[in-house]
Amino acid sequence: MYQRTILDNGLRILTSNISHSQSVAILISVGAGSRYESPELAGLSHFLEHLPFKGSEQWPSARLISEAIEGVGGIMNASTDREMTVFWCKVAKPHYKQALAVLLDMILRPILDPEEMEKEREVIQEELRMTYDYPSQLVDLLIDESLWPNQAMGRDVGGSIDTVKNISLDDVRTYMEHQYNPHNTVISIAGNIDHIEVVNQINDDSYNWSHHESLDWERVSYTNPSPKVKIDNRSTDQTHLCVGLPGLSLEDPDRFILSILNCILGDGMSSRLFQNLRESQGLAYDVSSSTNNYKDCGSLVIYCGTEPTKVQDSVRSIVSDINSMLEPISTSELSKAKEYTKGRLLLRMEDTRSIASWAGTQELLTNRILDVSHVVSMIDQINSDDLNRVAKKVISGDKCKLAIVGPHSSADSFEQLLNF
Repeated sequence: MYQRTILDNGLRILTSNISHSQSVAILISVGAGSRYESPELAGLSHFLEHLPFKGSEQWPSARLISEAIEGVGGIMNASTDREMTVFWCKVAKPHYKQALAVLLDMILRPILDPEEMEKEREVIQEELRMTYDYPSQLVDLLIDESLWPNQAMGRDVGGSIDTVKNISLDDVRTYMEHQYNPHNTVISIAGNIDHIEVVNQINDDSYNWSHHESLDWERVSYTNPSPKVKIDNRSTDQTHLCVGLPGLSLEDPDRFILSILNCILGDGMSSRLFQNLRESQGLAYDVSSSTNNYKDCGSLVIYCGTEPTKVQDSVRSIVSDINSMLEPISTSELSKAKEYTKGRLLLRMEDTRSIASWAGTQELLTNRILDVSHVVSMIDQINSDDLNRVAKKVISGDKCKLAIVGPHSSADSFEQLLNF
């Protein structure tokens, strides 16, 4: 499905030719994220992600960069997580060479103008303030802090107002020199394109891009103490809560089994959480669960928004549904979850950006790419015994955490509800 070339400088290039596609998606994935940062420089990866958009050598302003992509009907953006930063764009096929040139120039030759950096510092601080004002986003931060206290995994990827304030241009340059190096970067492209043509363009544009030693990332620790319940007491019309459990890593073969468990528990309108809390009891409008997988850890998180007087009933129901996953899963429910999971995966593969992301993310984080058909085959082989084994592996009252944003002050009554 993919063609792979490694340039002399260590840069990995992946292409997926889709002959019928009218679009081309280009992703540049860099091993740069919050797990590579010191506490004092928290938010550095995210700050750096913003700066190439302010201007590069060939497109020396934010407006010229955006016009080069949007002016031909394309879209572009970037994102930063704990383990990688991704710059991407999607354009019609006739314009993909220019789009690739723009992204390469942004990564290889950003201007990093001090005045523009100060403007962007204010923008990022406003972005952080916005997050703090949205309870549904804030509770996500709180559950991460609870699951991974006093370490990079539990920090906001964007840092804090104070850490962003103290990041200097020298910090940015030094960090970029280490992390934005060809050995630590994957370029993944999907669309009606020719692999050799893509490789030649990238090779010509990055011939003097040299290797530097990347920084190490912080391993997760479960020895740091944290309370079972973390509350941000504020006046809100709705209480937002997350129940969280440590999950499985990207290297754990059981992660696909956990995804089926998650589907049954809270992924979609026919899931147990949705049917129980919303349809049967009317406790919530929005309730769902999700899994996250990282290099050495993961999480299973349930989110719910409910009226403050109903929060204890909601937590009690969520815990009951989690506990129900320890019981044997019926054949019909297992079959439905497998078909749902496979169907969602295959539907995503109709989009060139999803195809490019599938390859680039796996290549960067695990150094291998699982074919979609192989994953579908693995899902088909999952049985009820697998689900029961992984449920017992993940679900533990001792490890369960609860984060709440809303008009609540005492954690004692909530702690009693988390006893599995």
